[in-house]
Amino acid sequence: MNSDSLGYIFINALLINNFVLAYFLGICPFLGVSAKLSTAWRMGAAVSFVMLVSSAAAYGIYQLLLAIDATYLKLVAYVVVIAACVQLVEMFVKKTSPALFQALGIFLPLITTNCAILGLALFQTSRDYNFWQSLVFALGAGGGFTLALVIMAGLRHELRLAQIPNLVEGTALTLMLAGILSMSFMGFAGLGG
Repeated sequence: MNSDSLGYIFINALLINNFVLAYFLGICPFLGVSAKLSTAWRMGAAVSFVMLVSSAAAYGIYQLLLAIDATYLKLVAYVVVIAACVQLVEMFVKKTSPALFQALGIFLPLITTNCAILGLALFQTSRDYNFWQSLVFALGAGGGFTLALVIMAGLRHELRLAQIPNLVEGTALTLMLAGILSMSFMGFAGLGG
């Protein structure tokens, strides 16, 4: 598969180089919000939306910065765009679903500092993706982020029914699960060709 094709870019971001399980970006919401399946799904959707909007804006900003020869400002510009996108999502969620706003708690405004979103903008810039490649990359990365959250939430839900030794309950078990899940996603590396 051609590494510049949209399908390859999507599969690469979704499975092969999953932001959470391969690059270890966005671990804070991955561990903090994955306790309930409904919360994990909604957080994944919010992060995916912010990734998509930030990706489109980052592409435009980078083209503008290239035109005026000020690419040294890209990091600052990306952070400002991401913060604005998160504020829009936060206001939307607070207005439309106060229960979800309460369930996500501090993790919703922390999307601003989610390194997966900043990493997305920096990766697409360094790979010289065009506009459509950037959007597909964002969709794949957001889908991969959501997939990792939902799988982890499902595993944690099933483990509530199991008898677990006190030694590994809580955070220790969650970290072990994350490590095993990350290793299982390494199996997708063969798809990269």
